Amino acid sequence: MVTRADVVVIGGGAMGSAAAWQLARRGRDVTLLERFGPGHTQGASHGASRNFNLSYADDTYLSLLREALPLWRELEAESGVAVLDQVGLANHGANPAFDAVASALPTYGFEAAFMTPDEAGERWPGIRFDARVLFTPQAGRLNADAAVSALQQAATARGAVMRHHSRVVAIRVASPDSVLVEVQPVDAVSGEPTGSRETIDARRVVVTLGAWTQKLLGSTVALPRLVVTQEQPAHFAVRDPTIEWPGFNHAPSPLEPSYDYWRSPVYGMFTPGQGVKAGWHGTGAVIDPDARTFVAEPAQLAALQRYAREWLPGVDAESFVEISCTYTSTPDSNFVVDSAGPLVIGAGFSGHGFKFTPAIGRILADLVEGEGRAPALFSLAATR
Repeated sequence: MVTRADVVVIGGGAMGSAAAWQLARRGRDVTLLERFGPGHTQGASHGASRNFNLSYADDTYLSLLREALPLWRELEAESGVAVLDQVGLANHGANPAFDAVASALPTYGFEAAFMTPDEAGERWPGIRFDARVLFTPQAGRLNADAAVSALQQAATARGAVMRHHSRVVAIRVASPDSVLVEVQPVDAVSGEPTGSRETIDARRVVVTLGAWTQKLLGSTVALPRLVVTQEQPAHFAVRDPTIEWPGFNHAPSPLEPSYDYWRSPVYGMFTPGQGVKAGWHGTGAVIDPDARTFVAEPAQLAALQRYAREWLPGVDAESFVEISCTYTSTPDSNFVVDSAGPLVIGAGFSGHGFKFTPAIGRILADLVEGEGRAPALFSLAATR
């Protein structure tokens, strides 16, 4: 059976849900196809916390942040769901970009101020500081689970159709206004095929499949190299529930032997009800998203515990819960947001995309409608 559709979005994580919301707001007929159930933990959009980190110096990213902040508030107003808590973010360590970030942020309407280690330690005793701190008070924490749910709720309220447990097994571009999308219903528990396949003939298709992007598109689109890794942050129990926690980014000094055990810079934030989340950035094992272990690599986990002991006096490094998620990264960590004929692609968000979600949704919707272009930095043809 072949059915017709105007716009099909493949992948119901953050970016696909944001695209569906933006398109539905414009009155477009949208069907979103998602292989897993609502709130699943198989990809990159689950969990209760993401840093809303403003610490960029690049104009492309700062423009998107300036757009994303009011869009998050619009989503909250439209859905009635709180998703963003502006608790601020403390950047510390040996990051040479801090001065450029501090200079760039005010030009986009964001505040930034340097603090001494003593000033920062007095305000946030749960973190140890040994160098100046760049604090961005308008930054904060996003609830990823709540955000994706709110996006889908808001899109549905405007007429979008959400189809979970619907696995797209193939797509084929038939003409400039026709993409054949083959859909296999799957069991909600086992994920195994159930029922007959269906073909949808869509005028435009948005592909926001995260770790599965390369698997679906294959040779259909010339994508940059996308590396899928299994990342393993953890929530550490807090010692004093009354102290204040900002989000934080911590950069190591490459010349100091005491940082030799670090795998990368560290990011973190307080997650209400779960503890302080901390993790290495982009250091996980390369994996097939359909063959994940969900088990932390012991040496990386031990190194993260050591970090917590040395730098987070406000947590109990021996009391933690492991987290597993995926990154899908490009060679230069810049996103892929572009169109190829009737296909619109959002991919390669490289572990730093969630904060931009509603702005990326707007760009994807623009590309569907043929309005404007995506930023050159995100082009399929960009040099990476």
